[in-house]
Amino acid sequence: MVVGLIVACEVAFWVLLAAGLAFRYALRMPRTGLALLLCEPLLEVVLFAVTAIDLRNGAEPDWRHGLAAVYIGFTVGLGHSTVKWADARVAHRFAGGPPPDRPPRYGRARAVHEWKVAGRWILASLVALALLQAAVWYVGGHGETGSLRAWQSRMLLLIVVNLVIAASYTLFPKRER
Repeated sequence: MVVGLIVACEVAFWVLLAAGLAFRYALRMPRTGLALLLCEPLLEVVLFAVTAIDLRNGAEPDWRHGLAAVYIGFTVGLGHSTVKWADARVAHRFAGGPPPDRPPRYGRARAVHEWKVAGRWILASLVALALLQAAVWYVGGHGETGSLRAWQSRMLLLIVVNLVIAASYTLFPKRER
């Protein structure tokens, strides 16, 4: 049930995004579009509640519950930037907006950009880590929490990878030819 709800939340995210942008630009109803875009966090609230209820009702914590926490974390950390990314492209393509900004290619500006990207991924991982730890505490000593701990290890690895990537752009900046 949890995996099906995760898939439904992901599909609903893209449907709400497309509908919000369609109302905003194609139908020229920006408030309705904004209202649809603001409904997206409700998807994560529903997923969080269903996952907590599933655990409270005695479900053994497994990879599905960990995946739900990771999905929520990634939506918190990356959802806003995804909406901004799509909005800029739709505004340019269909509403005569300015071309979307491209990331800098060289030097310090590129390093700053990479640190911002890493920051979003690290935020996503930290939220997921916090939710996973909350699930471990919620289950307590009554259940096997090894799968939740495995997800925590993956999130820590993701943080390290993002720090290494961002640091590499700082220490070894790409130079213009």
